[in-house]
Amino acid sequence: MKMRNYLIPILFILLNGCEDLQLNNPYTEDEGKQSVLYQSFSERPKHLDPATAYSENEYAFIAQIYEPLFQYHYLKRPYQLTPLTATKLPDIIYLDKTGKFLPENAAEQEIAYTDYVLNIQSNIHFQPHPALAKNVQGEYQYHQLSAEQIQSYKALSDFKEVGTRELTAEDYVQQIKRLAHPKMQSPIAEIMKNYIVGFDDFSKQVADKKKTDIKSIPMSGLEIINPYQYRIRIKGKYPQFLFWLSMPFFAPMPWEADVFYEQPGLADKNITLDWYPIGTGPYLLAENNPNRRMILLKNPNFHVETYPADGEPEDEQKGLLVDAGKKLPFIDKVVFMLEKETIPYWNKFLQGYYDASGIASDSFDQAIQFTGSGGVALTDSMKDKGIQLQTLVETSDFYMGFNMLDTTVGGDTERARKLRQAISIAVDYEEFISIFRNGRGVVAQGAIPPGIFGFAEGKEGINTYAFNWHDNKPQRKGIAEAQQLMIEAGYPNGIDPTTKEALILNFDTASVSVDDRPTMNWYRKQFEKIGIKLVIRATDYNRFQEKMRSGNEQIFVWGWNADYPDPENFFFLLYGPNSKVKFGGENAVNYQNVEFDRLFEKMRNMDNTPERYQIIQQMQEVIRHDSPWIFGFHPKNFSLYHSWYSNLKPNLMANNRLKYTRLDLESRAEKRKLWNHPVLWPFAIGIILLLSVVTVLMISRYKNRELK
Repeated sequence: MKMRNYLIPILFILLNGCEDLQLNNPYTEDEGKQSVLYQSFSERPKHLDPATAYSENEYAFIAQIYEPLFQYHYLKRPYQLTPLTATKLPDIIYLDKTGKFLPENAAEQEIAYTDYVLNIQSNIHFQPHPALAKNVQGEYQYHQLSAEQIQSYKALSDFKEVGTRELTAEDYVQQIKRLAHPKMQSPIAEIMKNYIVGFDDFSKQVADKKKTDIKSIPMSGLEIINPYQYRIRIKGKYPQFLFWLSMPFFAPMPWEADVFYEQPGLADKNITLDWYPIGTGPYLLAENNPNRRMILLKNPNFHVETYPADGEPEDEQKGLLVDAGKKLPFIDKVVFMLEKETIPYWNKFLQGYYDASGIASDSFDQAIQFTGSGGVALTDSMKDKGIQLQTLVETSDFYMGFNMLDTTVGGDTERARKLRQAISIAVDYEEFISIFRNGRGVVAQGAIPPGIFGFAEGKEGINTYAFNWHDNKPQRKGIAEAQQLMIEAGYPNGIDPTTKEALILNFDTASVSVDDRPTMNWYRKQFEKIGIKLVIRATDYNRFQEKMRSGNEQIFVWGWNADYPDPENFFFLLYGPNSKVKFGGENAVNYQNVEFDRLFEKMRNMDNTPERYQIIQQMQEVIRHDSPWIFGFHPKNFSLYHSWYSNLKPNLMANNRLKYTRLDLESRAEKRKLWNHPVLWPFAIGIILLLSVVTVLMISRYKNRELK
């Protein structure tokens, strides 16, 4: 009986002590006064070396760590390049084939070379890193490690000494040389061979040399003028080269990094540049544990950069200029947690343990409701939490491609063309977007997505071979018109005249999981509408890629995200000299049309003028008529952000957005507490029941003793 009297006050204290606890908090560290942003990732980045990284999940990290010369203005639209580590935009000089200077308005055919003279800021330093550590004698401490020393190191953090040095022009030149080294296998090496003078010759010259040897070998198109200025010479006129200079491929790389990381034995321990980057950006990678989490910390050596002081007219009203002129970044630490399953990730977002979230299909109805006008809005439960919705159509193409080298669906015969046009009508991407993407997409009418110069609005921009203009919007042509095209193509009711049976076409894909089956079945049904039997040929990704390179595929689906905001970056996917089979380029359908190629060559280096716009419309008409693609759709991105997340503005070109983010930590703490009150009454009832049982047992034991 006395035990129960003591335990009840203890129980009361315990329950009251738990009142402020968040027992479901997935983070063990105390945030303290640090501003910590919580994000997630589902797949580890394969490359963190900017010479080889080229995927979205890799850029999520390296764009915060590395700094190219230029970046996209965070607020201004259309997208504008501004200096990042550069002092200004480059001086651009045109030269003829003799090296004579030409005026700015020189005709393109006269321009043999273009010089980009680039100036970088002084007093920018690399993050602290062992590769830059020096001893008291001024020698690099970790550049000549013995086998025994290397054996003792397990991770980069085991190197106790770190160092830094100032960024120089040589570091940018070094990175371009790295792009050219065949052992790097940079995905843009083939493209740059066509532009940077001496790039191809340098690549051949260093093919059998180590990466550590390239520092002393010159490339004819590169010149270091002084420690803060260098020159790149390219062939002809190529205005889009400026966009490339804003990508991580052209971020600086200290030669010391290759010397350090190339030491034998370090790669066996994952001590490589692909695992531990070294940059000048606002963040450094403090922890790389892709099976659990990856952590970015504020770079203590980060140079002075401030939040934009201007933007679009409505930005001030939206609160996007509150931080104008303040020093970046605002976040001290970014924690990326591995989340392979969507439901646990979604629940943690709703509990406030992730600051932002996408919307998986199984959570879509919980978050989004469609309005009567066809728009979208947050559900009441999301509004009650103060969650913010941000939507934007991505500068991306998702298309179905026909291999133009194929004897059935390819070629420029009228028969093959009408077959492709019939299929373009039959494959109902409006339905695809509704079923598989919860309405998150816009049906494409051509190769150029919204937001890119040359995109035509309304009736002017529709694909008249697959759509009619009706009620002020495009309407897909009826299946009867597709069936008529099949007759004209020589396949009445889908019957192949050579076999007297349904025409068989092959769909090649690397989608081989059980989850992909509904999509594959949907594609089959689309082709069945016009009597075609679609055979799914699923293989692993490597085999699929080999099919694409050799031209052994027939029909496939593919996607492309804009590298830079220019129509050239989309039309080059259909430019004949970029054929994947013939030239190893990005023209995956191996399309070639003399008129399209002529227009492309005229359009690609033009400024954005009305004349360029009209040429783009002509190019769109050529490919709509030939139908090497079913244009598919442009994905629409839906993102959710908690109310404490500020400075939100969609920017499809900028990958380094984290430095602009600000969090209201007090608001987050309050709402986490509100949303995560521990449910203690089951625990209390359990304790009471336990105490009752113990009390009964004690009374029983006491009575038994008395009876004895």
